[in-house]
Amino acid sequence: MSNLGTTSEEILACTRTLITNGGYNGFSYADIAEVVGIRKASIHHHFPSKVDLARVLVARYVEDARSGFAALEQKVQDPLALLQAYTNHWAKCIEDASRPFCVCAMLASELPVLPPEVAVEVRAFFRLISKWLTSVMQRGGEEGTLVLSASPDVEAEAFMASVHGAMLSARAYGDGETFALILAPTLRRLSPRAAH
Repeated sequence: MSNLGTTSEEILACTRTLITNGGYNGFSYADIAEVVGIRKASIHHHFPSKVDLARVLVARYVEDARSGFAALEQKVQDPLALLQAYTNHWAKCIEDASRPFCVCAMLASELPVLPPEVAVEVRAFFRLISKWLTSVMQRGGEEGTLVLSASPDVEAEAFMASVHGAMLSARAYGDGETFALILAPTLRRLSPRAAH
């Protein structure tokens, strides 16, 4: 039974990489079979269709983000430090190429052509990130640990757009340092220390 779980996990990991590199329409089960070293029929055994595979991958991505935020909140209470930790996470993923681009950001660029079952999961991911960032912004504004120039929900959306835009720029320039350079002014703007 553990072999089935391992194969399923290998298929999901391979799919994440393939989507990150080429989007939903940029891969097939033949590509996965070649990378994982199994037959296409074996992939169909685990994930009957590409829609099923992508839906499970994105749903897992949402759950990973949810548990990641909960773990981060346990370790870090300061809202500015939370935002910094979030950007540091992505900076490290981009730098070591473990997750050089957000799967859901890549899929969001394809929303008009995604199957509805996958699109709904992608939207759920963005709603989760937005909700978490809004709560961080709200708390920071109330505590005076963040300087907000708009409502917490607008600040959250702007921050999320900055993170995903910085990922895109880092990818375009082929330079992981670009990500942190782009986000540094945003973090400084939110810092009460920068206001003095």
